[in-house]
Amino acid sequence: MQYRRFGKTNWQVSEVGYGMWGMAGWTASDDAQSAQSLDLAVEKGVNFFDTAWGYGEGHSEELLGALIKRHSNTKIYTASKIPPKNFQWPAKPEYAFEDSYPVAHIMEYTHKTLKNLNLEQIDLMQFHTWDDGWSDREEWQRAVEDLKASGKVAAMGISMNRWEPENGIEALKMGVFDAVQVIYNIFDQAPEDVLFPLCKDLDIAIIARVPFDEGTLTGNITKETVFPKDDWRSTYFVPENLTSSVAHADALRPLVPEGMTMAEMALRFILMNQDVGTVIPGMRKQRNVLANTATSGKAPLPAELYEELRKHRWDRVPTSWSQ
Repeated sequence: MQYRRFGKTNWQVSEVGYGMWGMAGWTASDDAQSAQSLDLAVEKGVNFFDTAWGYGEGHSEELLGALIKRHSNTKIYTASKIPPKNFQWPAKPEYAFEDSYPVAHIMEYTHKTLKNLNLEQIDLMQFHTWDDGWSDREEWQRAVEDLKASGKVAAMGISMNRWEPENGIEALKMGVFDAVQVIYNIFDQAPEDVLFPLCKDLDIAIIARVPFDEGTLTGNITKETVFPKDDWRSTYFVPENLTSSVAHADALRPLVPEGMTMAEMALRFILMNQDVGTVIPGMRKQRNVLANTATSGKAPLPAELYEELRKHRWDRVPTSWSQ
């Protein structure tokens, strides 16, 4: 496993981290399976784990807390997220700050997360949604300062809304945040335009999420794929999205080198960008842990392939189903 400096925190985090959404609230989520996968990830050198209270109403956080207890002699960087008070994802301009992140709510859910993790301090706490209309509100800035001063939070960040990598730029300029989480993959290259240069200037760490475009970049989703009704993806991959996403993924198939999977190619594309501090694929099963961690430290993709992949940028805008 290779490690990268995590912005101004100076932490050395595994370039392949662990996204824990799949640990709770998804069809086929299984605690025993999750624990085995998490343990294997630590064994393979993963030291950055990203969760949220919203993942199973704290259950994913509890799984991370149990992992930390099992590996008490290993430094594991913990990251979680405060849900908006209105429990609406993503944030929208019409959502008032008071309905999303009032100070009492920020404090309440930070305490809930610490209890679930069984820790006195979390390494990175993040706002799970954001709208730049809230950026100049002093309340959240003071709350962040108080959480850091009290030692409950070591660093603070925001998670950008899907396909809105610039809706948070003004907040980052306030100098309060240490990290930003954003969708970045072969299709979603828009963060490179404005967000990444700003983060480099301000020394803000970048967490790349959704590396496989919710599954299409694994190459395993087809136009015939049907998700169970209680699986979040059944509301995301509506016919309009499924058809278009599969078509874009199919266009990549001829580019996958012999002996490489599309998923490996997708992860290695992200790791080519040195602005990225860590990428956080979801890894519910051990085979996924083995495959994803094995991408770390491999030689860069051939320059010709990398440039060809860059041509597959797909700029999208939020819709009623994009969530």
